Amino acid sequence: MAYNKRPNQFNKSKNVSRGTNNQKPQDVQVKIGEKLLITVKRLGINGEGIGSFKRKITFIPGALPGEVVDVKVTNFTNKFIEAEIRKFKQTSPDRVEPVDNQEVGGFELEHLAYPKQLEFKQDVILQALEKYKPANFEKIEIKPTIGMEDPTGYRNKAQFPVRQMKDGSVSVGMYKRNSHFLVDLPKVSTQHPATLKTVRTVRDHLVKLETPIYDEKRDDGVVKTLVARVSESTGEVQLTIVTNTAKIPDLAELISLINTELPEVVSISQNINPGETSLIWGNETKLLWGDAYITEEINGKKFKLSPRAFLQLNPKQTARLYQEALTALDLTHAEKLIDAYSGVGTIGISLAESAAEIRGMDTVKEAIDDANLNALENHATNAKYFVGAAEELIPQWAAAGWHADALVVDPPRTGLDENLINTILAHAPEKFVYISCNESTLARDLVDLVKVYNVEYIQPIDMFPQTARWEGIVKFTKK
Repeated sequence: MAYNKRPNQFNKSKNVSRGTNNQKPQDVQVKIGEKLLITVKRLGINGEGIGSFKRKITFIPGALPGEVVDVKVTNFTNKFIEAEIRKFKQTSPDRVEPVDNQEVGGFELEHLAYPKQLEFKQDVILQALEKYKPANFEKIEIKPTIGMEDPTGYRNKAQFPVRQMKDGSVSVGMYKRNSHFLVDLPKVSTQHPATLKTVRTVRDHLVKLETPIYDEKRDDGVVKTLVARVSESTGEVQLTIVTNTAKIPDLAELISLINTELPEVVSISQNINPGETSLIWGNETKLLWGDAYITEEINGKKFKLSPRAFLQLNPKQTARLYQEALTALDLTHAEKLIDAYSGVGTIGISLAESAAEIRGMDTVKEAIDDANLNALENHATNAKYFVGAAEELIPQWAAAGWHADALVVDPPRTGLDENLINTILAHAPEKFVYISCNESTLARDLVDLVKVYNVEYIQPIDMFPQTARWEGIVKFTKK
């Protein structure tokens, strides 16, 4: 798909106003609770419907292009209005009935037919490119999004807070959007059934044993969060109980109940994260029972995963992602590859048979320990992983005479570190692939990267169906 061939339902309109053409957005006055009638023109990067009221851009979660909606103003600034749907005057033919509770995050697009979700994820990178305008961005090829045959049950990890509610019940689920109210979720269509079964059953055992649940207001109680990860290939489940205190009351009985009712759980760990904090994980993790790892298989490679090890949440699409990365890199057996932001080594080890040598790095020591163990387990003797930042290690290796022919990066949502961008531009391997999970930071990073590299194409991959989250692969060639 060429850049200028936008999917029709996501086209930006040059005239989305109602009212006089000379009226400025900051002059448009509204009130909280005011009722407006809005025609939705497109979807924004967060999956929200976008229209306008007298030329003032209006964001409407849950609305789709082509719909006419009666809305109520919930917030406004000089530049935009936020509103919620009261009722529909006209609905889109692409609207479907969502099966999950859209009050919480993670289902922003579940009301949009899946083929149209894939088109949206092709368009959202176009919006980001238009915003940041890297050189020659109009010529970048955006390929059609690679989707899933069945876009449900794909999330291999549930990371759900546990809280005691005012009525005395104990909820395990996710927070309501833009709030700190925990919504109990007995059903989540995107979660692997084994993960949801595990957190719900453990919740029941905690209630039975009257285990103190963490209270944020009083900074009191024990259990904060339940984390369950399943191996798609083996069915093994890894459970981590995140606690406020080092001691878990009636621990032996709790483990016994889990062993009896959840035989698929082969690993139980505790992560200690004391006090009120926005962070889910604390610094200390200890094994309580069972195996220290579970094993996942991706494209014939086996990876041991400790509780805090990062792995993509969608195993089926991860396998496709790595295949696309291998195709984009087009490695020869004589080439040396750097695997930056390596995590537990899944990308580099998956590519090891196609390269002469692989060196990877991550700043998390536990991840590097797992990466080197995974290299050993997969007989990838040409892959070695190091603790440190890529922007520091790459110049050190170059000074010692080791120069990479190819580079693959898979950074967090914040994108590439500025120092790493400068390092990449200074050393400029011939082959370069960027795996991105954030279209905006990718487009921002391209502004500098295209000074040295041409963008051959961007390949979106739907790692997170039913959400507005974006993932893609960029193939670069050196100028």
